[in-house]
Amino acid sequence: MPVGTRAAVKALRSGDLKGLDAKIILGNTYHLYLRPGNQIMGQMGGLHQFMSWDRPILTDSGGFQVFSLKDLCKVREEGVEFQSHIDGSRHRFTPENVVETQRAIGSDIAMVLDECPPALSTLGEHRQSMERSMRWARRAKEHHQRTPFLYGARQALFGIAQGGLDHDLRRQSAEALMEIGFDGYAIGGLAVGESTEVMYEVVERLAPQLPADQPRYLMGVGTPQNLLECVARGVDMFDCVMPTRNARNGTVFTWRGRLNLRNALHRADTSPIDPDCTCETCANYSRGYIRHLFNVDEMTGCTLATIHNVAFYLNLMTATRQHIQAGDFGAWMRQTITQMERPE
Repeated sequence: MPVGTRAAVKALRSGDLKGLDAKIILGNTYHLYLRPGNQIMGQMGGLHQFMSWDRPILTDSGGFQVFSLKDLCKVREEGVEFQSHIDGSRHRFTPENVVETQRAIGSDIAMVLDECPPALSTLGEHRQSMERSMRWARRAKEHHQRTPFLYGARQALFGIAQGGLDHDLRRQSAEALMEIGFDGYAIGGLAVGESTEVMYEVVERLAPQLPADQPRYLMGVGTPQNLLECVARGVDMFDCVMPTRNARNGTVFTWRGRLNLRNALHRADTSPIDPDCTCETCANYSRGYIRHLFNVDEMTGCTLATIHNVAFYLNLMTATRQHIQAGDFGAWMRQTITQMERPE
């Protein structure tokens, strides 16, 4: 899912995303709650109408952003109190009002509010946080069931498994979520500083414990290699700012690995970013031209690089589905990862 934090995937229009055949995008509840706010969002007819996007949207709960404020938030059983990073104003997120905010946004998939402790928290702190998150998940589900849908469309609700890197806490979290019952299940609290190998181990043990006939969503991950490795371990859905953020810095992803378009070796390069890609950028523009745009701080460079990176990630997932259906995903994955890790 391309990440459209503030009602836009950075540097792209909704039409650009449709042209890339993006099936679903992600919006951020925390940022949309602060600006433009629930009232304006409701007056504008919800996020789909607001940003001219007629395909599915998933909104995260905003919990990760709130807890990243650290000294600006206080966690209580009722919810979390926090100060806006914009103007210092004080706000409160509860499992219930986060459901209501996502109703006003009108996303197709809403996430429950969960507590996101620092990765290096103690086992006891992770246990306390996970158990609180499960109580919040139940409250969110109950409020979801009694709150009317807006804009004439049903909204699915996903639970989020927590528990840090402890496999037993993760198992308990998964069991609690399944007992409550959700439309899909997410794995949160990873890609926050732990090694890639540890992340893979947690996913490999946790994903099979979640229902096989419902979506499994790994939040905030990751590199192309991460996506393939975690698909192999049972994950269905991903989001990450990596393709758009890297594009704005001049780094692009290809089937042969990453490229830094700012490097001088590309200044007279007439080849496309990736000869195996058919996106608008690769079909029409050279590496040398895009490098020039970055060197003169022309914003079109960010747009062209972002179009390519989002296209690459979407094409990677399309190819993944095709090879799963063909029955040769494992061999294709290993070959693809080896190819992407070769030096340019």
